[in-house]
Amino acid sequence: MKLATLRRTRPAIPPGVAGPVRADRRTKDLTKRLRPGDIALIDHVDLDRVSAEALVACGVTAVVNTAPSISGRYPNLGPEILVAAGVVLVDDVDPDVFSRVRDGELLRIDGDALLRGETVVARGVLQTPATVIALMAEARAGLSVQIEAFAANTMDYVRSERDLLFDGVGVPELRTQLRGRHALIVVRGYHYKEDLASLRPYIREYRPVLIGVDGGADALAEEGYRPDIIIGDLDSVSTDVLRCGAEIVVHAYPDGRAPGMARVEDLDLRATSFPMAGTSEDAAMLLADELGAELIVAVGSHATLVEFLDKGRAGMASTFLTRLRVGGKLVDAKGVSRLYRSRIKGSSLVLLVAAAMTTMIVALAISPVAALYGDFIADAWHDFTFWVRGL
Repeated sequence: MKLATLRRTRPAIPPGVAGPVRADRRTKDLTKRLRPGDIALIDHVDLDRVSAEALVACGVTAVVNTAPSISGRYPNLGPEILVAAGVVLVDDVDPDVFSRVRDGELLRIDGDALLRGETVVARGVLQTPATVIALMAEARAGLSVQIEAFAANTMDYVRSERDLLFDGVGVPELRTQLRGRHALIVVRGYHYKEDLASLRPYIREYRPVLIGVDGGADALAEEGYRPDIIIGDLDSVSTDVLRCGAEIVVHAYPDGRAPGMARVEDLDLRATSFPMAGTSEDAAMLLADELGAELIVAVGSHATLVEFLDKGRAGMASTFLTRLRVGGKLVDAKGVSRLYRSRIKGSSLVLLVAAAMTTMIVALAISPVAALYGDFIADAWHDFTFWVRGL
């Protein structure tokens, strides 16, 4: 009777998922302070793959997006990653929700609604695996329009940056010597951790110049390496890594404005400015090429057309052209890890040591000197045991 009463009075668990809300319009900034179980509130049109993977890695239970995660412009990869990981995704929520919620406030998502207790704070569109598949199919149908726009943007970039692309005009001189060496450029992009791990034998043997692009410098530090050069707008590099002693290059706008320079000066560090219209990833490749690097190995960079579009920036046309510019030297890290093997295999070393030991043992066994060595070792052993007993 008491058990039945207890069951009747036990409070019902509210449906949906609940957690503290962390809000930021820039997904890259938000992932720095997300914790497992949080609800991420973002404003990100066409959620890209890198951002989605970062959200999943943070362990969020749900993502509330005030913009469409798939607008239909092209088949972006982020939403598929979120729903496949079991993360609740609610799209097209009223942008005013940023002013209605407090950062860290405990809220709940039930269906397409964001709730405070039982009060609806905002509603949106709940994305499921089925809806994401349908939206992706529509986006693929309109891909040709985006390719045409991408091509037009590419021609605009050629006209504005032809001196830099073809003649290297504007590339700064650095203290770090790259001429005749390999350059390893790390971007915090697709599968950068796996690529860096697979390149350990290559890095150990060739000692390439390590170039970290913004957060790529932290990626190098996390793997136990000290970057030789850090390049970018420096908005996603940790202070400790900036102070590691690497040569710093601030990626500036074509008109010379360099927002990242203020942070360098605040830390009492020195930096070189590199003005160009492309991305920091492009700046690193052009820098390595113009300063004479023999080979450029790219980690976490963009390699396919879908990845260019998935980045969601007009400036990705510069990335396409930069690859044409340095194509003869550029190798993707995945290709290096598949083709490169250490010149000396571990099994070969074991066989060499075993052969050497066998030769020494045989030589001692057939040599008359072996008896003398045996007597000497026996006497030394007896002296040692006598000394121990004396203690």
